[in-house]
Amino acid sequence: MQKNAMTIKGEAALRKELDHLIKVVRPGIIEAIATAREHGDLKENAEYHAAREQQSFAEGRVQDIEGKLSNSQIIDISAMPQGDRVIFGALVTIINIDTDETVSYRLVGDDEADVKQGKISYQSPIARALIGKEIGDVVVVKAPSGDVEYEIDDVVYK
Repeated sequence: MQKNAMTIKGEAALRKELDHLIKVVRPGIIEAIATAREHGDLKENAEYHAAREQQSFAEGRVQDIEGKLSNSQIIDISAMPQGDRVIFGALVTIINIDTDETVSYRLVGDDEADVKQGKISYQSPIARALIGKEIGDVVVVKAPSGDVEYEIDDVVYK
């Protein structure tokens, strides 16, 4: 099985969510199920069925997070000496050659990706075009609207 890459911040966010699910959500659901059971007939008890559904969802998420954490390679970009090459975890500033629009993206693992926060998956078309290139290089990204050229303006390891 192939390991997935994840930044230290991504790992910390998943561990925080896991901790919350185990210490807060799980006990709350157990209490809700116990309360619903006290109301009698479970076949027609909507509160009971809702609590069981929440339990199923929460337990599924716990298993999902545990699986991701156990099958991830955690990469600490801040421990690497600063360089000009685009690597996983780097913050990359690129300039659209046609429009002169500048945008910055951090290349992260799939579970951390959030375009609104400027985080894109290292497996996305833009990231794949950038990885391994250096400041000043021009890359071509195949977009639905056609090929787009970007120049790599800056790379920061932090």
